[in-house]
Amino acid sequence: MAPTATPTPGRLLLNPGDHTLIMIDFQSQMAFATKSIDPVQLRNNAGLVSAAAAGFGVSTILTTVAEKSFSGPMFEEVTAPFPGQALLDRTSMNTWEDAAVIAEVNRIGKPRIVLAGLWTSVCIVGPALSALDQGFEVYVVADACGDISAEAHERAVERMVQAGARPMTALQYLLELQRDWARTGTYEMTTGIARRLGGGYGLGITYAKTMFNAHEG
Repeated sequence: MAPTATPTPGRLLLNPGDHTLIMIDFQSQMAFATKSIDPVQLRNNAGLVSAAAAGFGVSTILTTVAEKSFSGPMFEEVTAPFPGQALLDRTSMNTWEDAAVIAEVNRIGKPRIVLAGLWTSVCIVGPALSALDQGFEVYVVADACGDISAEAHERAVERMVQAGARPMTALQYLLELQRDWARTGTYEMTTGIARRLGGGYGLGITYAKTMFNAHEG
């Protein structure tokens, strides 16, 4: 017997209130050796994720490693959407082993964790596998992560997927939070982020609006 379809979203889809976003080690020293993605695209995608999270009010943790002594400042594209928010600096490569980060995760109290950062094979695999092991659902914004080679990035994503993590993309993250163009309260914000940071899709929105005064929905 076939199941009954209803016009409701699937449980595995994200919404702004059900997860904590953790942006990890988007720092210059880490970026210098990142080869799996163009650094301009990486910064753009990271900025898109941050802008989406800030715009939709997603609980967000910004964390760095050895910011003052070695790794340098976090990308402005990541920090700008969260003016005044403290960066949690660590010594541990695995974010999940840092007491201050975990205290913030527990204070926020969301069952899902969304991760993005540098490098995929270290800074993302560590917390992803640790969070999964402790019963959290984990999503990884794969094109807002990078590594020292395409091989390193791909094997890291594969390892996380095998453990139960769910990969997605930066633009997918933005559009999944919006999910319905009838949600007029966030329509202009969503399309504005897409126009600035959504690549060819954003160009298409600008073209349609300028030439035909067209809009989604």
